[in-house]
Amino acid sequence: MSAHCDEFAFDPERVARVRSKTLGLPREVADLFKALGDYTRAHLAYALAHEELCVCDLAVLVGLSVSCVSHHLRLLRAMGLVKHRRSGRQVFYRLDDEHVHGILREGLEHVRHRREGGR
Repeated sequence: MSAHCDEFAFDPERVARVRSKTLGLPREVADLFKALGDYTRAHLAYALAHEELCVCDLAVLVGLSVSCVSHHLRLLRAMGLVKHRRSGRQVFYRLDDEHVHGILREGLEHVRHRREGGR
């Protein structure tokens, strides 16, 4: 069974309708998933989905240097996925908002569903 059309034909109205609704958005969504597509950043995000943690806590959790973790957190911050607060000499991180929690929840649910043989 072929995964493509046997004959090239498209619906110009359908394409125009979808194009008008998606201009620019696929790139931003791809960048969001690219940020979470790195194992270390995904690990950090999932940890922060459970509790606010300081950079040192996160470094021990993922087994990397504070400098390396800070680098990953800067990228997550730039993407609007995490935010931070300073408390004395420590910097604590947490997920930015409920949307980020939802993305991670849905990702985890999808993985669990696939592991259980769901389609």
